[in-house]
Amino acid sequence: MSTYSYLEFEKPIADLDGQIMELKKLSEGETGGVDVAEEVARLEKRSAEALVEIYKKLTPWQKAQVARHPDRPHCLNFVDALFDEFTLLSGDRKFAEDAAIIAGFARFNGQPVAVIGQEKGSDTQSRLKHNFGSARPEGYRKAVRLMEMANRFGLPVITLVDTAGAYPGIGAEERGQAEAIARSTETCLNLEVPMVSVVIGEGGSGGAIAIAAANRVYMLEHAIYSVISPEGGASILWRDAARAKDVATAMKITAQDLLALKVIDGIVKEPLGGAHRDHEAVMETTRKTIKDALADLGKLDGPGLKKDRREKFLAIGRNLG
Repeated sequence: MSTYSYLEFEKPIADLDGQIMELKKLSEGETGGVDVAEEVARLEKRSAEALVEIYKKLTPWQKAQVARHPDRPHCLNFVDALFDEFTLLSGDRKFAEDAAIIAGFARFNGQPVAVIGQEKGSDTQSRLKHNFGSARPEGYRKAVRLMEMANRFGLPVITLVDTAGAYPGIGAEERGQAEAIARSTETCLNLEVPMVSVVIGEGGSGGAIAIAAANRVYMLEHAIYSVISPEGGASILWRDAARAKDVATAMKITAQDLLALKVIDGIVKEPLGGAHRDHEAVMETTRKTIKDALADLGKLDGPGLKKDRREKFLAIGRNLG
C-alpha cells in the first residue's frame, strides 16, 4: 500500500492492499526472502474485484467523496495535459487578481482557444493561494474579460469547472458577488463562438454556472453538479449537516442523473476507481470529448451558436414528468 488516500467506503480495498504491502515487505526481508508470489497474486485479484464491485454501485454521496478526492486532477493538471503554449492572464482590470479562477489563451490540438477554469490547489499552500477554488467577484470579472476577448477574436472558449461555490465572504458580497456571477453567466450566453464546459470535480451553484453556461456541458463520470453542496442543503433543510447523504440523493447531483434530466450533454468516462487513480487516462478521454464537441460546434455560425446555447438552457426542465 502506497501513500494513496483511501476513501471511507474503500476500506475493504485498503485492507487488502495493506496485506499485499506487508507480504511484499516480508519477501524482501533479511530472512533470505520468502516466496509469497502466489498469495500476493490472490490478494491482488481480490483487491481488483473489490474495486470493481464497489465502484459499480456508488451512491450519490460516495460520488461526492470521489469528486472531492485530494488526489483528483485539478484544473492546472488539465491545462498542462490538454493545452500547449498556455499564457496566463491575471486581473479583472477593476480591482484585483483572483487566483481561484485560472484564465488565459492556449492551443488545443493546434487551435487557438481561451481557457478558463477553477483551481482548488493540491496542498495547504496552493489551496490557500487559490482560495480552495471559491472565486471572488474579481475572478468572475476576469472570466468576463477573457470571454469578451475570445469573442472579439473568434476563439472557442473551453472551461473547466471545479468549485464548491463562489466565495461567500463579506468583502465579496460588498464588491458585488451576485452581480459578477450574473454578468459572467450573461456573457457565456451571449458568446458567438463555440463554448465547451467540463465539470471535472465539483460544480457548485452559481459559482459553477457562471463559467458553464456553454453550448456543450460534460461531466466526468464521478463529478457532481448541484445548486448547493449536500452539506449546505442539509443545513438549510434540517439544520443538520450530517444529513448530507440524504440531500445528495434527493438533489440528483450525479452525472448519470443529470444526463437523464438533460442538464448535461454527456459523461466523460473515468478510469476504474476514479480519475485520481489514472490522471493520464482521464486526460485523453477528456481531450477526445472536447475535440469532438468543437468539431460539431464548428458547423454553426455566430448567431447559430448563440441560439443553440439559448435553446439548450431554455429547454432544461420543460419535459420533466
